[in-house]
Amino acid sequence: MKRRDLIKNIGLGAAGVAISGESIAQTKPKTTTAGPATEVSNGRQPHEIEHDKALHAKKFFNAHEMVTITILSDIIIPADGRSGSASQAGVPAFIEFIVKDMPQHQTPMRGGLMWLDTESKKQLGKKFKDLSPTDRLKIVDQIAYPKKAKPEHSQGVSFFNLMRNLTATGFFTSEIGIKDLDYKGNTPNQWNGVPDEVLEKYGLSYKEWETHLEK
Repeated sequence: MKRRDLIKNIGLGAAGVAISGESIAQTKPKTTTAGPATEVSNGRQPHEIEHDKALHAKKFFNAHEMVTITILSDIIIPADGRSGSASQAGVPAFIEFIVKDMPQHQTPMRGGLMWLDTESKKQLGKKFKDLSPTDRLKIVDQIAYPKKAKPEHSQGVSFFNLMRNLTATGFFTSEIGIKDLDYKGNTPNQWNGVPDEVLEKYGLSYKEWETHLEK
């Protein structure tokens, strides 16, 4: 199984996490005037719209953390010939939203990012974001494969598992990710009738019917 296909399976499984309709669509919040919501958008109730507005107005991760999240998400799902990368799909913003909407992820994510920087400095003398691409992979490889990881890296493994799940969920519920899945959904198409070879098989071809009418 190809690496992206494996990540895709993780994303489809993780997509069952309860997340709001706006975060799933990976859409940027529209600029609106202050005041209570008066319309229901995308099937959401007014209180849900207000809830999302309040979350978007807050910031959880600082600039350093967001840079690290962006780097990690693109390591997990880089751009390829088929589609863009996780960051191009808006995954960092998705993760920022999710940790505010689901606070149980805040401590594991922030603690994991701190662990990543501490381990990077311990092994290579720099914070993770300041490492070369090759050195970043050296750190990631130590926590990306739970069965191969050292016991002392268990916190890093737990963090990377969460990061990978959130990245896959964010990517494969974004516009770029859905195109990558080649998901058609209820896309309208054009119906040209039953194919001639099927009609001929059952003696119902248009040609035979026209010949019958002429008789």
